[in-house]
Amino acid sequence: MSTDKQNDTMEKLVALCKRRGFIFQSSEIYGGINGFWDYAPYGVTLRRAVEGLWWKYMVEDREDVVGLDSTIICNPMVWKASGHLDQFSDKMTDCKKCKKRYRVDQLETPGVCPDCGAKDMTEPREFNLMMKTFVGPVFDDEHTAYLRAETCQPIFVDFEQVRITARQKLPFGIAQTGKAFRNEINPRFFTFRSREFVQMEMEFFCRDDEAMKWYEYWRERRWSFYRDLLGFREDVLRIQHHEKLAHYAKAALDIEFAFPFGWGEIEGVHHRGTWDMSRHAEYSKKDLRYFDQEKNERFFPTVIETSCGLDRICLALLANGYREDMAQTKKEGKEEDLRISLSLPPIVAPVQVAVLPLVKKLNEKAEPLYRDLKRRFRAEYDDGGTIGKRYRRQDEIGTPFCVTMDFDSLEDQAVTVRNRDTMTQERVGLDQVANYLEARIHPAG
Repeated sequence: MSTDKQNDTMEKLVALCKRRGFIFQSSEIYGGINGFWDYAPYGVTLRRAVEGLWWKYMVEDREDVVGLDSTIICNPMVWKASGHLDQFSDKMTDCKKCKKRYRVDQLETPGVCPDCGAKDMTEPREFNLMMKTFVGPVFDDEHTAYLRAETCQPIFVDFEQVRITARQKLPFGIAQTGKAFRNEINPRFFTFRSREFVQMEMEFFCRDDEAMKWYEYWRERRWSFYRDLLGFREDVLRIQHHEKLAHYAKAALDIEFAFPFGWGEIEGVHHRGTWDMSRHAEYSKKDLRYFDQEKNERFFPTVIETSCGLDRICLALLANGYREDMAQTKKEGKEEDLRISLSLPPIVAPVQVAVLPLVKKLNEKAEPLYRDLKRRFRAEYDDGGTIGKRYRRQDEIGTPFCVTMDFDSLEDQAVTVRNRDTMTQERVGLDQVANYLEARIHPAG
């Protein structure tokens, strides 16, 4: 795909997200703030649906994974032990001419400004990505704290207490979702690289001699999540194995999606060894080794990590679902018109079914159906404007099914169900609508 085509697709997607209430620029009335985004009504519903699906898949459907919700601010020693205070940095450089700032590893041509083309760049220098704050009334080094840069470190810190209270034995996992913060030098690509984002992580603790088996197991499970639950085709996903590993890691891979701007990581699966537990034991002076009663031995658990970005997954869903095609229209002088739609998986679509009475005179008949469907699905009721305009609006917010109540419904006790993707329409009895939708939104298996 050409660069112009890529930029055009992203611009259209950003415009759609703003127009239809998915994602807004944070503090826009004040000019915005770079790297921060607000999720509007449909966007927050999509994000909660994806997060809920992940939680059910990773925690609720399993016996060997439990949950945690830790604080955003931890004791600063957590980040000293993890290495973030000393090593969590990128190299940055500034253009002396236009004053734009860049990460060195993102420059296609080293020493050349990608914005103005000048070859007058500052020497690269380290920039720590941790966001600093202060706890208490005094703003000094003693009261310095940091917003968490990842959600996994509190999992390691709370491991022993979670294990005891949840009555878990190895192997088992601890999962967490929540906000993380990184002071990115150059936020870009809409919500792909932000300074505030949501992570969904699971740390699986096991014996070292079983670790590679679990690494392969979680690689397959995470690939299945994107392919089978979220419906991504395999040609827009790929696995990239890390050639260069951290000194404590034995294996690592990224699951990447083909965004309009190129391939980008949406999840990492990592074999972290015993690094995390041993480091926190060293710095906290606490014995964090696991005691195996059956074998009468103590050891640091090995960790297999799955870590994904909720915002990146949502962006991938939006990019993957964006469609433009021609559809019949009743506009004067036109037989067809451009139709924009979001082909979102029904299981995570912000609105799963819309009830549309043909005219407002049918509200008395249509509203009870809407209230019934709303108990089982994310539903919306829309009786404003022409039926064609209402269809187009539902297409743009990704609604997979529209249920239209017309005058024939008074006679045959049936409605017309329209499929967003195929544009087909099917007559379904009122007493069968819920089951019809259930089979297509929450299919068995």
